[in-house]
Amino acid sequence: MAGHHKTVYLQMADSAECVIHAKVRWGSTELLEGVLLLDEKVVVISGVGPGLGRTLALEAAAAGARVVLGARSETFLSSVVTEVEARGGAALALRTDVTEGEQCQALVSAGAERFGRIDGLVNSAYIHGDWATMDSADPERFGEVFDVICQGAVRMAQACLPFMREGGSGSIVNVSTLSTVKPFPGEAMYAAAKGALNAVTRHMANDYGAMGIRVNALRMGWIGGAPVYAYIDQQVAGGADREAVIAGITSRIPLREIPPEVDCARAVLMFLSDFSRVVSGASLDVNGGEYMAP
Repeated sequence: MAGHHKTVYLQMADSAECVIHAKVRWGSTELLEGVLLLDEKVVVISGVGPGLGRTLALEAAAAGARVVLGARSETFLSSVVTEVEARGGAALALRTDVTEGEQCQALVSAGAERFGRIDGLVNSAYIHGDWATMDSADPERFGEVFDVICQGAVRMAQACLPFMREGGSGSIVNVSTLSTVKPFPGEAMYAAAKGALNAVTRHMANDYGAMGIRVNALRMGWIGGAPVYAYIDQQVAGGADREAVIAGITSRIPLREIPPEVDCARAVLMFLSDFSRVVSGASLDVNGGEYMAP
């Protein structure tokens, strides 16, 4: 179309800075240039632990978001807030157990009061449940895993809903797992709860869409961060060869690397950003190609 020109690229440096360098012109009007990916957005993140949750908090803040952080450990939350603020970001944290609706409401309300609105939510609260295959898994133990992963995500979304609806838009990202589509022995409880979360994602997308709120799921595979490296260390302590353990993982991944935690977090940021404004109800596989959805 005459007069329309668009050039967009992302700079995602090792320093965790996520900046959009863009020029968008319609006729002679310049709309966007040098804007942070999540500039001024207010993003709530549940399950901020020493793995992906912490990295999500740091990366979102580096991308311009003001972050509202929830987890059960006040000590760890305080350390993440300190990290965010030391890098020039803005953060608020509150001890939050996502199995308690009042605590979910309190976290979101505190964020809205401090920063004025709620634009995004990342449901990443974690519990694995027993490492057990389906022939031995205790049916009575599934409920507590569902309560955190699936019901907790619903509680957090419903807490954010009034603020997003008032603002006329919002983005919810549910962190899911590769195990829902590619079973891994021992992850029956975890995958079952995440599978329910996948279904909830589509229903949320359908039900919230008319309010301008989009909802997507990202199915994570191996994530190169503290929990996975602790697993590798555990295998080595048991007598395994470190390189052999790593090769056993990466040989199944076409990109031949354990996806770095920071890159997994950045995939989440893209779904929070306006660059995915018309994407809703989707499930994206973030696993280096280990599973490729048909």
